[in-house]
Amino acid sequence: MEWDTGAAAWMLTSASLVLLMTPGLAFFYGGMVRGKSVLNMMMMSFGAIGVVGVIYVLWGWSTSYGASVAGIFGNPFDQFGLSGTLFDAAGDPVASPLGNYPQVIDVAFQVTFAIITVALISGAIADRTRFGTWLAFVGIWVTVTYFPMAHMVWGGGQLSGAEGSIAAALFGTTDGVANTAPIDFAGGTVVHINAGVAALVLALLIGKRKGFGTEAMRPHNLPFVMLGAALLWFGWFGFNAGSAFGANETAGLAWVNTTTCTAAAMMAWLLTEKIRDGHATSLGAASGIVAGLVAITPAAGALRPVTSIILGVVAGVLCALAVGLKFRFGYDDSLDVVGVHLVGGLVGTVMIGFLAADTGLFFGGGANQLVIQVVIALVAVVFSGLTTLVIGLILKATLGWRVSQDVEVGGIDLAVHGETAYENLGGARVVSEVK
Repeated sequence: MEWDTGAAAWMLTSASLVLLMTPGLAFFYGGMVRGKSVLNMMMMSFGAIGVVGVIYVLWGWSTSYGASVAGIFGNPFDQFGLSGTLFDAAGDPVASPLGNYPQVIDVAFQVTFAIITVALISGAIADRTRFGTWLAFVGIWVTVTYFPMAHMVWGGGQLSGAEGSIAAALFGTTDGVANTAPIDFAGGTVVHINAGVAALVLALLIGKRKGFGTEAMRPHNLPFVMLGAALLWFGWFGFNAGSAFGANETAGLAWVNTTTCTAAAMMAWLLTEKIRDGHATSLGAASGIVAGLVAITPAAGALRPVTSIILGVVAGVLCALAVGLKFRFGYDDSLDVVGVHLVGGLVGTVMIGFLAADTGLFFGGGANQLVIQVVIALVAVVFSGLTTLVIGLILKATLGWRVSQDVEVGGIDLAVHGETAYENLGGARVVSEVK
C-alpha cells in the first residue's frame, strides 16, 4: 500500500508536539507553586504520562474508539491491547479512517490528548495531595470519564453528529449525519471543560490548603511559568493544527487561528490586569496565553482569523476575571484550572455558535449551531462532574486525598519524594542523612 508520507510525517510530528505539552505543563504549574512542592507538582504531570501511556494501549483506545455501547463509550475489549488496530487479518497495516496513513499513528496522536487532559487537573489540587492517590485517580478518571467523553465526541457517540446522537435527535439527519452537528475541533469539551469541571469537583472535595486566603502563596519561579507557557504554545500547534489530520489548508487555518486568538487573549488579559490592579504581569501574560489556547481549541477549524481575535479578547477578559472567583466563593483552585480551562473551554465551545464562519448566528447560520454547542457543553459539565465526584469520594474513603498537615507545611517534596528542588530548602541535609 502506498501511504501519504507527508500526512504521516505531519501527524507523527503533531503527536510529538502534543506530548511535549505535558512536560511544558509541568514547568508551568511547577513555577506557580511554592518552592517546597515544585518537584511534587512536576511529578504529577510526569506521573500522568506514565499511567496513561500504559493503559491507553491496553483499553484506552478501545474504550474511546471501539464498538459503541449506547453511544457513551466504546467496548474496552473490542480492541483490547490494540488488537485489530495495527494489522488486519491478512497481516497488512490497518489504514486510518481519517487519512491515508497507518492507524497506529492515530493511536499515537490520541494518547497524548488523554495524557495532557488528566495532567491539567493536578493544578487545582497542588500542595496538599497524596501522590499515590493522584496516580490512582489518573488511571480511574481517564477510564471512567475521559475515554467515554472522547467516544461521545470523536468516536461517533452522543455528542457527535452521527446518527443516534443528541444533535441528530434535535435537528434530524441527512445521509446518516446530523443536519447541524456539534463542532469540537480539538477538545473544548473532551479536554478543557472535562478537566476544568473535574478540577472544581476535586478542589471542593479535598478542601483548601492551610493558609488559603490568609497568607501569600505566590509563584516561586516566574521564569519557569513563562517557559511552560512557551512550551504549551509550541505544542499546541500539534494539538490544533494536528487535528486537521493532514498537512493541508485546514491545518494552516488552525495554526493561524491558534496564534491570533492566543495573542489577542494575552493582550486582553494584560489590559484587564492593568485596569484592575495597576500592573501588567508576567504571570498574567502566561495565563492569558493559556486562556487563548484553550478558547481556540474547539474553534480552530471553524473560525476565521479576524473572528479569532474577537474570541481571544472575550476569553482573555473573562478568564482574567474568573480566576478571582475562588476568593469570592471560597474554593481553593490552586493554579486557576477552573478559571482558565473550564471558563475558557466554555467560552470557546459556546462562541462557536456565534462566530462559526458558515453556521454561526452572526453569519446568517441561525440559532441551531448555538443551541447544540450549549447542549454539548452542558452535557460535558454534568457527565464530568458526576463521574469525578464518585471517583473522588471513593478515593477519599479508601486511600485518602490529603497529606498530613506537617507534610503540607514542611513541603511535599522532601516528605514524599525525599528531595528538594533547591539546596537551601533542605537538599544538602537529605544527602548527608543518606550517607
